[in-house]
Amino acid sequence: MTTAARPEAMPATPGTGDLLLEVSDLHVEFRTRRGVVNAVNGISYTLHERETLAILGESGSGKSVSAQAVMGIIDTPPGYVTQGEIRYRGEDLLTMAESERRAVRGQQIAMIFQDALTALNPVYSVGWQIAEMYRVHRGSSRKVGYAKAAELMDRVRIPSAKERVKDYPHQFSGGMRQRVMIAMALALDPDIIIADEPTTALDVTVQAQIMDLLSTLQEETGMGLILITHDLGVVADVADKVCVMYAGKVVERGPVRDIYHNTAHPYSEGLMASIPRLDQKGGQLHPIKGAPPSLANIPPGCPFHPRCPYAREVCTTDHPPLYDVAPRRQSACHFWEEVLAGGN
Repeated sequence: MTTAARPEAMPATPGTGDLLLEVSDLHVEFRTRRGVVNAVNGISYTLHERETLAILGESGSGKSVSAQAVMGIIDTPPGYVTQGEIRYRGEDLLTMAESERRAVRGQQIAMIFQDALTALNPVYSVGWQIAEMYRVHRGSSRKVGYAKAAELMDRVRIPSAKERVKDYPHQFSGGMRQRVMIAMALALDPDIIIADEPTTALDVTVQAQIMDLLSTLQEETGMGLILITHDLGVVADVADKVCVMYAGKVVERGPVRDIYHNTAHPYSEGLMASIPRLDQKGGQLHPIKGAPPSLANIPPGCPFHPRCPYAREVCTTDHPPLYDVAPRRQSACHFWEEVLAGGN
């Protein structure tokens, strides 16, 4: 007999350090003229020191919105966190005064945005923008700020950092701009970095360099890393554990090797079947049929059932909880045993 998992998030990866972040039953909605968009519908996860958590899913699954909720940068209105807790080292960020939340943002929790060209201000030099972190949060002088900026640019391996500190974003390549964003995130030595699609629009060589850089910096500082992506290859290389999101909910979570080698949810199974494999020549890819549901009109029952090959009548009416399928492993599927058996 299967049992539903407790609402607490998955435990730490073996060998990691103290608990840094605990997100519990987080809900975020956007109130628009056309109705309420339920962007995040009760996600939970934990992050420990030296741990990399990958949040995986299609565009529109709620990955970036959940990260923005952690950072406290959702515009209100129209966005509202309606339920849940976001605890950093035991303190709930959602109940903090804005002045306290602002002190955490950037200093303890920093974010690398997915499009560096639009995230960076085109009318200020990159050095000025990095130095602003020290001026605002540490009260440093302009001279000290620029010196720190040059040190950080050198740390993230931007060539001729001292000479380029006064260059503007358009004077850098896509990969170098992404390194500037990483330097800004690292400026105040945060405990947590949230990387939202950090390798978007970069070629595979630069992608590998960026991810190697993040891994090296994580080893040096002991920070926790949340990686938001739809790139399955990147996740396989760097993550310790994975949360797979669909329609604003976590549908499967567990250690990365377990999920990649034998999925326990039809959506995860579909994602894995949609990518080419080097060990198999010929054949066809098997894309997931249909399209994700509108977050303003999520179907009853399991939100994946209109696209699911395992769906039965119960899936159209009863929303599946997260079932414990193995130690440190959960799946939100009524028929996870069939899915798991199909991968063996």
